[in-house]
Amino acid sequence: MAGEIHTFFDGSWYQGDVAVMKAGDHGAWLGSTVFDGARLVNGLMPDLRPHLERVNRSAEAMLIKPTYTVEQMIEIVREGVTKFAPGEAIYIRPMYWGITGEASVVEPAYGGGTGFCMALEAMEMPAEDSAATLGKTRFRRPTLDVAVCNAKTGSLYPNNGRMIAEVRARGFTNALVTDQLGNVAESATANIFMVKDGEVFTPIANGTFLSGLTRARHIKNLRADGITVHEAVLTYADFEAADEVFLSGNFAKVTPVTQFEDTHYEIGPITKRTRELYWDWAKTDMKM
Repeated sequence: MAGEIHTFFDGSWYQGDVAVMKAGDHGAWLGSTVFDGARLVNGLMPDLRPHLERVNRSAEAMLIKPTYTVEQMIEIVREGVTKFAPGEAIYIRPMYWGITGEASVVEPAYGGGTGFCMALEAMEMPAEDSAATLGKTRFRRPTLDVAVCNAKTGSLYPNNGRMIAEVRARGFTNALVTDQLGNVAESATANIFMVKDGEVFTPIANGTFLSGLTRARHIKNLRADGITVHEAVLTYADFEAADEVFLSGNFAKVTPVTQFEDTHYEIGPITKRTRELYWDWAKTDMKM
């Protein structure tokens, strides 16, 4: 059932969107929260292990101590998905947050208490013919010296929200975002690829955005299929000259882009091939 949630918290499962954080928790008022996302689709849980490994790395980057091993989290997920109807598409969301702070208060106390929950939510995959349109935004991706860019942290998302609000006011569904030098980094919500003359290009990971697990999977799959993939410095002009553009992220895996400002694209053969390769690979990875 769409919107159904089951939450693992404090060693037990609860049905529904239960309260897990207190007003005094460091994560509630000072933002020391990290999360990750994986998917259960058609009995497949592609790249579940790397997503769980990353949430523990994100916790370390946020200066909070992870309290569950990857193996423990896998068992929690396996137990949790049985609470849903067979065939339900589920979004798998592990989360950590700091409980207490050091003497400075601002710094979370590593080992001084870490909150954890695993929220599983029934959430359908977007339709294959759903697509995004992109607009330019004045908001940019930060660098590691001013934000925790090496973690999947909730503190980065308010800036994403500003980007999307800005471009939606102009009729687009997502933003094409640059780094501080003006080179394209990704969209407001997902990594990005473009196709030119049969070759694939994606912004080189320069530390200003999270280089996604699904992004890495697409690169590996495409190269194994004989398609040239470049990780390169790209500009708005490169995307204006592209033949195809698509987004890459855990939520939808592949989202075609049909417009960037005044430039329009068809949903092309490499975008479709990227999706086919992903789901063919997924059948070989972790299952329920």
